[in-house]
Amino acid sequence: MARAPNKHGRDQALDFQGFLSDLQDWELSLKDKDKKMRPKDSHQEKLKTRDLGTSSGNYDYSRNLDSINTMSSSFISEDSLPDAASEKELGNEYFKQKKFREAIDCYSRSIALSPSAVAYANRAMAYIKIKSFQEAEDDCTEALNLDDRYIKAYSRRATARKELGKLKESIEDAEFALRLEPQNQEIKKQYTEAKSLYDKTILQKASGAQKNSVQEMRKVGKLDTKVNGQSIQPASSSAQITEMTAVQDHTKRNNTTRNPEVKASVQELASRAASRVKAVAAEKIKPPNSAYQFEVSWRGFSGDNARQTSLLKAISPSALPQIFKNALTVPILLDIIKCVATFFVEEMDLAVNYLENLTRVPRFDTLIMFLSSSDNADLVKIWDEVFDNEATPIEYAEKLDNLRTKYCLKR
Repeated sequence: MARAPNKHGRDQALDFQGFLSDLQDWELSLKDKDKKMRPKDSHQEKLKTRDLGTSSGNYDYSRNLDSINTMSSSFISEDSLPDAASEKELGNEYFKQKKFREAIDCYSRSIALSPSAVAYANRAMAYIKIKSFQEAEDDCTEALNLDDRYIKAYSRRATARKELGKLKESIEDAEFALRLEPQNQEIKKQYTEAKSLYDKTILQKASGAQKNSVQEMRKVGKLDTKVNGQSIQPASSSAQITEMTAVQDHTKRNNTTRNPEVKASVQELASRAASRVKAVAAEKIKPPNSAYQFEVSWRGFSGDNARQTSLLKAISPSALPQIFKNALTVPILLDIIKCVATFFVEEMDLAVNYLENLTRVPRFDTLIMFLSSSDNADLVKIWDEVFDNEATPIEYAEKLDNLRTKYCLKR
């Protein structure tokens, strides 16, 4: 026969009843506040009420403890916190409805919860729709820092940069996206439009410079004035006076040849300016943070081995896998190896370090496997003539032998 609970047991039961009642009240209040909460199944409610109920007889504490745990689990699942994926999907829905600012808010919450390249790129597209092009460019850059092969981020940044007047950068973004996906018609169109605008801008600038030069020469031709019937000139150094006089005489004698000379003068100035810019760029080479930045700079120094070497040496060898990730291409890989070969004799330790870390870049083995026969032959020749010849010290020979098996596949 079951033993009747004593007074202490009854008090505990009453306290427990009160606790359960509070939990039930809390559950009801949560239902009122959150309309999205799923309705309870009536059968489950009856079972829960039966489990939580008390009787005048024995009180089954363990059974009710299980009910409390079950009820707590239901609270946790139903009152779930927002997650990055759901916020991103909600942002997509707002975007489809052309509620771009609401979409931006959702994407921002998604990024705050868990940053992703897709969320940044989606928010960039929403910014483009409300003509916030600088914010769009910044978001695309963040997306590419997370995934430097994300084509949509390149395409959208190209759009933002075109609207910001950064036509050269826009072309570079579209061009790099085409390298990743050559058959993408939308990006081809985007590249063509940006290139056309850029060429048009260059022509306008050249035309303006030529016009200004012509105007200056015309002014020079009018410098002579007469006072009391005598020709005088403004105060100037003898060299300037001589030069002006020569220009005037030449202009009067051969006016028909003036425009070609002006054009030549403009081209010469442009050439000098380009040389100065190139020299300044060489002095301020910064280590790139991504494959995109590296390739843009590398192509900008095309034909200048000294600057390409400086760019490569600005990167720590151990940083190569992180910079290139899955974006290393065959042409860049071969260019880097050829560049390393140029300073191998003077800096063998550094050169070997670059060669070792290149093998740690993702997709390295795949790139080597699909090298053409001529490219593979070039690598074999570099290894034989530079890296692994008789003059290579013994301490590097073993490392280079091992690296040769990774770079130079037998065909």
